[in-house]
Amino acid sequence: MTAASTAPAVRDLALLPKAHLHLHLEAGMRSSTLADLAAQKGLDVPVIGGYGSFAAFADTYDLATVVLQTRADWERLAEEMLADAVAEGVAHLEPAFWAERYRERFGSDREIWTMVLEVFTEAARRHGVSISFISAVDRVLDDEAASVACAELAVELAPLGVTGFGLHNDEVGHPPTDFVTAFAIARDGGLIAVPHAGELDEGRHVLDAIERLGAVRIAHGVRCGEVPGLIERIAADGIVLDICPTSNRLLGVVPDTADHPIRGFLDAGVRCTLNADDPLLFDSSILGDYQVARDVIGLTDEQLAGIARTSIEAASMADAPRAAALAGIDAWLAGPTP
Repeated sequence: MTAASTAPAVRDLALLPKAHLHLHLEAGMRSSTLADLAAQKGLDVPVIGGYGSFAAFADTYDLATVVLQTRADWERLAEEMLADAVAEGVAHLEPAFWAERYRERFGSDREIWTMVLEVFTEAARRHGVSISFISAVDRVLDDEAASVACAELAVELAPLGVTGFGLHNDEVGHPPTDFVTAFAIARDGGLIAVPHAGELDEGRHVLDAIERLGAVRIAHGVRCGEVPGLIERIAADGIVLDICPTSNRLLGVVPDTADHPIRGFLDAGVRCTLNADDPLLFDSSILGDYQVARDVIGLTDEQLAGIARTSIEAASMADAPRAAALAGIDAWLAGPTP
């Protein structure tokens, strides 16, 4: 008998239905596509990885967006992202997008959003994947007036597929409390609040995001243990943490993936999801982060199925695809391992 045949059988994580809820749109691009588009436009391909700081990461992200210069570029991105989602078992995709960086190429924020929503909605329809969008405020570049305008437009775009309102970029020096008005407008307009908090700065930002922004999901939130009683409150209130283990390690948020706090969160009853954050920049994928959670963090298939179930329950999706995905999770867990 060979060594390989003695290895324990495991369920195929690609067959586990899941929602991808923490994904920055442009960074869902394949590295090969970045190289192709950069070559077409005579641009240098950004160096991927090896980020010594969040600032270095952000600079690389900005360079990666430069290659998206035509509608055809966006159509290619959408087609490949949705194909990759299907291959990874994603039933619902919920990317976040900040339109302002494209004004010089595509016009007003409304025009940019309309194009992106059209392109991705059509690609999602072809591939049979549910999709909705999070409109993001850039906490570093957007002042109060810009964040309010972003919220007002997001509410207007809700019928076209914008369902959430987020807060991105470097937390340090830019707390959630700077954006209370914009989030109130978004919530009043029926959008869910899904800000980044508790990643690069203190856990107090998680509490502020909940109390001042009305967050029902927190992107990251891994530092919430710094605030006494906050983990227990998050669990009791059913707030979801959209966690990205590979991203956390590569940006130095956690020193060792094996000791990622997600295990403690789950033990405390916190609802968590697993996500890739920026696949292009971290050489990650949602399937890869589920694999990391199993192989490195040590989560069981029961815990992974629970995480997938939370992702579907927390997603902004229609009842029929939600029910189908939940049934698929039950079947995955109930079925025999291969």
